[in-house]
Amino acid sequence: MMAPLRAVAALGLPDAWIGAGFLRNRVWDALSGFAFDTNPPEDVDVVWFDRARATAAEDAALEALLRQAMPALDWSVKNQARMHLRNRHPPYTSTADALAHWLETATGVAARLGPQGVEVMAPHGLDDLLGLVLRPSPDAAADPARLAELRRRAQEKGWPSRWPRLKLAL
Repeated sequence: MMAPLRAVAALGLPDAWIGAGFLRNRVWDALSGFAFDTNPPEDVDVVWFDRARATAAEDAALEALLRQAMPALDWSVKNQARMHLRNRHPPYTSTADALAHWLETATGVAARLGPQGVEVMAPHGLDDLLGLVLRPSPDAAADPARLAELRRRAQEKGWPSRWPRLKLAL
């Protein structure tokens, strides 16, 4: 997991992190007693924040750089300064603010390689991630459409069968 963290750090992006399944799947695999990467993430979600560079073209260029550095990974780069539009939210103020609005608390966790080593950001804490709990974020819990999206997503991705000890708090 260090190589992708190094690749993202090398880009020097402001407020840049790797989140979602990159961490969640591996933590849930470890807590379930599964071998590393039993349930690898579908992609490597890189999130960053810079209002001056908030274009899909910029994200695509960064994905290309990361693919060049590590072609075996499926990179997904999204500047969170523009993601509020897709989610129909007020503008986010930072990557942490954007993560706080993600559907699930255990997915809204990210890591980066900082000057002192690996740093973790978890706007809703780590209890659900480390407790194998699938819970909607407060934002998603307050919105019936987003809550339905979370339920659908969990079933489509087969999370309850992939991690049999997963507790659903939906």
